[in-house]
Amino acid sequence: MSNPNSMEFDVQRIDWAKMDNLVPTVVQHHHSGRVLMVGYMNDAALSKTLETGQVTFFSRSKQRLWTKGESSGNVLKLITLGNDCDGDAILVQADPIGPTCHLGVESCFDDSANQPFLAKLAAVVAARRDAPADSSYTASLLKGNPRRVAQKVGEEGVEVALAAATNDRENLIDEAADLLYHLTVLLEQQQVPMNEVVAKLAERHK
Repeated sequence: MSNPNSMEFDVQRIDWAKMDNLVPTVVQHHHSGRVLMVGYMNDAALSKTLETGQVTFFSRSKQRLWTKGESSGNVLKLITLGNDCDGDAILVQADPIGPTCHLGVESCFDDSANQPFLAKLAAVVAARRDAPADSSYTASLLKGNPRRVAQKVGEEGVEVALAAATNDRENLIDEAADLLYHLTVLLEQQQVPMNEVVAKLAERHK
């Protein structure tokens, strides 16, 4: 089935001849923007991707079509496709089911330093979940009463509003940072992935 979100993608703009029928394809996480992997598509791989909604490549080593996750189950669900300016590359935005890299990690690129900071913060907070409560402030919040974290979010929200109401820019920045941090902790404590919140924002944006 054709993905309705891929309607702006123009197959005719791909210069298959220029690329010897193998076009570099960059896969990007739909919510975080993180680059997950790079593969190659020919016209048959692109057709299968559009038909099934699962990202499919042409494997140069196996010399056949290869749907990501066909063995592991860690498929890439197609969200959108995009052309580049010269017609010699494809950008795929996908929702990964499980780790993309065969090493069992999210991305084939070790680009943690370039991740969006909120995603990095969420990962750091998640890593504190199993740490002893006395090892850090974050661990103590995660191990403590959920009401305490909820209360902190409420308090920081009020502080943000007061700083904005009094046009105190520096305090607004400080309090907004506190609010985002405590909200991240609350989401982790309630086992709500940050990606789900970002997905809801993206859904509303549509």
